[in-house]
Amino acid sequence: MNGFLRLSLWAGLSLTTVPALAGPDLTYTVTIAPNQEDVFRVKLAVKGLSKQQGIYQFAATAPGTYQVMDMGRYVRKFEAFDKKGKLLPSKQLSTNQWQLDEPEKIREIRYDIAETWDTPVTEHDIMRMCGSSLEADHALLNGQTVLGYPQGLQAEPLKLKLEYPAGWKVGTVLVPDAKGYYQLKSYDHAVDSPILLGRLTEASTKVGDADVILYSYSQTDVVQAKPLLDQMQKMLGAAQAFLGGQLPVKRYAFLYHFQDRDNGAWEHSYSSEYVLKERPLTPEFVQEITDMAAHEFFHIVTPLNIHSEIIEHFNFVQPTGSEHLWLYEGVTEWASHTMQLRSGLIPLDKYLSTLHDKVLYDRTRADTTYSLSKLGLNSFSDEGQQQYGNIYQRGALTATLLDLRLLQLSGGKRGLRDVLIELTKKYGPDKPISEKTFFQDFTSLTYPEIGDFLRRYVQNAEPLPYQEYFGWVGIRYRPSVSTGRQVSLLGSGFAMPQNTLQLRRVGPELRACGVEEGDEPVSIMGQPVQPETLRQLFGTIMATAPGTEYELVVRRAGVEKKIKCRLVGQPEVYRFIFEPDPSATPAQLALRQAWLKNL
Repeated sequence: MNGFLRLSLWAGLSLTTVPALAGPDLTYTVTIAPNQEDVFRVKLAVKGLSKQQGIYQFAATAPGTYQVMDMGRYVRKFEAFDKKGKLLPSKQLSTNQWQLDEPEKIREIRYDIAETWDTPVTEHDIMRMCGSSLEADHALLNGQTVLGYPQGLQAEPLKLKLEYPAGWKVGTVLVPDAKGYYQLKSYDHAVDSPILLGRLTEASTKVGDADVILYSYSQTDVVQAKPLLDQMQKMLGAAQAFLGGQLPVKRYAFLYHFQDRDNGAWEHSYSSEYVLKERPLTPEFVQEITDMAAHEFFHIVTPLNIHSEIIEHFNFVQPTGSEHLWLYEGVTEWASHTMQLRSGLIPLDKYLSTLHDKVLYDRTRADTTYSLSKLGLNSFSDEGQQQYGNIYQRGALTATLLDLRLLQLSGGKRGLRDVLIELTKKYGPDKPISEKTFFQDFTSLTYPEIGDFLRRYVQNAEPLPYQEYFGWVGIRYRPSVSTGRQVSLLGSGFAMPQNTLQLRRVGPELRACGVEEGDEPVSIMGQPVQPETLRQLFGTIMATAPGTEYELVVRRAGVEKKIKCRLVGQPEVYRFIFEPDPSATPAQLALRQAWLKNL
């Protein structure tokens, strides 16, 4: 994950022309005025409601976020009016539902809804890339953060118009009609179409016959759209080659927000949005962005074209997990790195280092007995959230081994990439896979041995067979290698619940000094502690002699405390090492070449 949380939004939608409205007329107008106390003013002009539409629903969650959102918490001053402008009775029934007493008479619904970035809540903070923001020179809207819908009309077409300050640019994959309205197939389509607007720069390119547009908001104009898109061009070409020369979309938009912090990315069917800390486009930062964009972009395959009916018909009222999260996120993460390896954008040693990092996460920060299937089904729960980051780690590792197994069974002729292309052609945006039978269907499409693989490593949580599978391609895997030297350690792990860095798994040496589980590290050895500088800090600690006294500053209950302690000495052991085997056989080398060039 490289320190970022990656999320996906799936609605199985195409960008074809929206048919004429057949049911109730739904026309939303969202007024974006930075001086209106951080709220969006929403009007829904509606005609044709029946008694069955007596509830106005706000989203409890959104597809791919795996978090409770409860957007009703942000609603202010909800009102309904008849055709003469008379106020009609309405009342809040629950966090996300308002009762409409006379829906047949309603011609307009109005409400204010606060932006999520700067509105404090007591629980379930909404991740920034999934939320909404309203500032003097820009705004970010995700559909579920401003729109609700009358009960039963989630699948009805709607129109959306934005009112915003003069001079602002609108960044979205959507294209307005001649009157400035966005014609949307459904509420799902609206949620699937994020909008960034304001003081933006814009650049575009062609990838095959697909139009790719990039919009960038950069607080001090450090990151401009064109240089960023130029840097991503090779990755886009790699994705095109990986997918057989053509993309399964005709239009795609990248939305970038660069300001004061790194929060991550959220991908949608035809676009993705990123909230990142503004800084110059150094090679290291470009690689971070490219890795993230490669992941988000590959969701044009899964789950846009390969998804179950749970994703096809998303439940905005009651969150429901899919067992195939491993496919949507784990396989996508595998593809984001593999496409770069096979196109020559990253060398083999860097790719193997990425595998090391993923095994390290799985083995040291996650519950190794928690299966990928269980994680998908429980992804909305607090329990599942604790394991969620591992879908990008063990999920990707499992996909890596699945690819190797397919290549080994086919003599190097058919890997996971080939099977995904076959599945894309068999299913697509409007034809879901079966949530219940997909494991059997995947096995029938491949080999009987793959059914055993899926049962053992996806549905169950057996240890992944790295040595055996990588041995097929002449890559040696060693769980641990001792150097015979001593190195220094802090004696604690780190975690980031609710975006706050905390000390976790505090060892006995630190406890004896007065450190407690959950303390927030402020500085170590005089160096400020920040997520982006942890790797550098670990290097400083390891280069210092064991037993050296140092000062640790922690924050506990809002109060900073200075603590003196000594670095813990431990034998230096390199763990989870992947490296080419110098004694690989000709057969192993031949399969390795098939693995490295499976395009």
